[in-house]
Amino acid sequence: QVQLVESGGGLVQPGGSLRLSCAASGTILSIRNMGWYRQAPGKERELVAAITSTGVPNYADSVKGRFTISRDNAKNTAYLQMNDLKPEDTDVYYCNAVVADRRWNFMNYWGEGTLVTVSS
Repeated sequence: QVQLVESGGGLVQPGGSLRLSCAASGTILSIRNMGWYRQAPGKERELVAAITSTGVPNYADSVKGRFTISRDNAKNTAYLQMNDLKPEDTDVYYCNAVVADRRWNFMNYWGEGTLVTVSS
């Protein structure tokens, strides 16, 4: 079993910054991609940013230039640095990881989500 624990969400004013963290624990042989998604009530979950095991990032157009994804493979942890936050960034942010177990079966895991609220 693998658990993803997110932290770092909260309330911030427009133009402010937050840093989200996602730590993976459990039976982990390797982690392929890690990523952050967000979902507003009544809407589909959408990709915010993802990063490969070798550190190649991918961003949604709406966050390019403002958000930066990174990861520490030694700690099985991914980070999302969010700068110049806007009210439309308000959402629940979910961490995602594709993890290989001891049999090299890759499984998709999700965290429980952390709320980011951008408001004055």
